Amino acid sequence: MRTVRLRITMRDVEPRVIRVIDVPAAVTLAELHQLLQVALGWTDSHLHLFMADGVRYGVPDPDWEDDLRPRDEARVPFHELPARFEYLYDFGDSWEHEVEVVGAGGEGPGCVEGEGACPPEDCGGVPEYEHLLEVLADPSHGEYENLREWAGELLVFDREATDVLVRQTVGQVPESVRIVLDLLAGGVKLTPGGRLPRSVVRAVQERRPDWYPLDRPASVEEDLPPLAVLHDILRKVGLARLARGVLSRTRVAGDDVEVVRRLRRWFEPGGYEEMLATTAVAVLAASGPLAREDLLRRVVPLMGVGWGVDGRALTDEEHESSLSRMSAELRALDLLSGAWRTWEAGPFACTLLPRATMLALLFAGEPPW
Repeated sequence: MRTVRLRITMRDVEPRVIRVIDVPAAVTLAELHQLLQVALGWTDSHLHLFMADGVRYGVPDPDWEDDLRPRDEARVPFHELPARFEYLYDFGDSWEHEVEVVGAGGEGPGCVEGEGACPPEDCGGVPEYEHLLEVLADPSHGEYENLREWAGELLVFDREATDVLVRQTVGQVPESVRIVLDLLAGGVKLTPGGRLPRSVVRAVQERRPDWYPLDRPASVEEDLPPLAVLHDILRKVGLARLARGVLSRTRVAGDDVEVVRRLRRWFEPGGYEEMLATTAVAVLAASGPLAREDLLRRVVPLMGVGWGVDGRALTDEEHESSLSRMSAELRALDLLSGAWRTWEAGPFACTLLPRATMLALLFAGEPPW
């Protein structure tokens, strides 16, 4: 994976906040936004913009006037920007960052070095942050105890933890996906019914025995529900292609960055299923294995309001039904593992869904249940 080294400096903040990170050269601006958030220590709770040579990039909003509406960051490769540009986060507090390309990166993504803690979210911008630091430096100040309890643990920069977060946010190809793609490398002739042959089914069962609850060899891909789902996923996201009855991996399946990008699109960004999957995976990553019923009791309240169908809000039972229906997809992508009655975070729970990575960190620090 070819990487590029970036130096990010937060403007007008003392003590200085600087991060030097290596990111994949092929990222889009939307993906870079996620990496900057975890590298700096923000929680992606507010709007943001990139600005370069007088052009604004961000998430398009139809309510903005045409001359203010930014270009869609999801469609802009990072390499189209100049070697120095701006990143603005939280239009209320107005945190400004200078991003500079300093050269080629190392063998993989990560946080190379840094200094200074990220200001707490919603602290009021630079002036109020200065006031916060003054109070925390004076134990005799009347606001000291309250502010120390609120912000004390946040004002720490941990390079090793940040390095892990950057790498997790870049993502990894789930092992289950790699297993199937490797089996398809030379092309596999499907059955007359269009399903994977028994040899492939049993090869996958050997690597993923928990995908078949019965203690006997599987015969068809439907015996392994996550495999049947993964077959569908790989074809729909363009990582596998069927031609003349033979299923084979596509050219882009050899590019890890593109594989992760396409798998992430399986859940519509910002959509209901992405939110449900992300919340469930984050809860499991933070809490450990849970019975299905216990997981649902924690996840449903966190979904909040606003999800509906035909003009009415979804019920708790509909949230539960949706999550149960999605379980095979989550297992197929190594986001979920363990026994069928006891759910636990899969080995790639924190490396495929960026929001799950951030939520798991927040939940581990202060669980909302």
